[in-house]
Amino acid sequence: MIDFDSPSTRALRNAGYKLTTPRLTILEILEKHGGHLTSSELLKLVEERDTTIGRASVFRTLDLMIKLGIIWTTVQGGSTVHYMLMPGGHHHHIICTNCHKLIEFEDCRLEPLIRAMQDKYGVRVDGHLLELYGLCSDCRNAQAMELSAATIPQDDDDD
Repeated sequence: MIDFDSPSTRALRNAGYKLTTPRLTILEILEKHGGHLTSSELLKLVEERDTTIGRASVFRTLDLMIKLGIIWTTVQGGSTVHYMLMPGGHHHHIICTNCHKLIEFEDCRLEPLIRAMQDKYGVRVDGHLLELYGLCSDCRNAQAMELSAATIPQDDDDD
């Protein structure tokens, strides 16, 4: 069920846009699925939910939501574009470069840097996306096991 007082729906209303069925459907789907979907995944889910919402309407809605800062795009896994909700104008995650596991976190502590960048460059920052890349603990542990297995001397049965 869509929250009519969420930051996303407020952003639409505050910008003078109606809360239409396609807009609400897309927001609800993104919220239900953690805010990370490819266009093909999103199209499939929209079609399953409401066959009257066409492909063009979905992409127009995505463009509008990007313009309003409600969602953003990111490239994950090499070349696949994902649409993400930007609650409160920011989104943060760590992506494992091996298994592509996505770890979301809230506290990025960027406010002092953002204020400094606004002052230095004379811009107003309306939102941000922070992506950190590295190896998750599972992949690091697997690598450590592989390394230790490779360095353990094998017994020779040539005695």
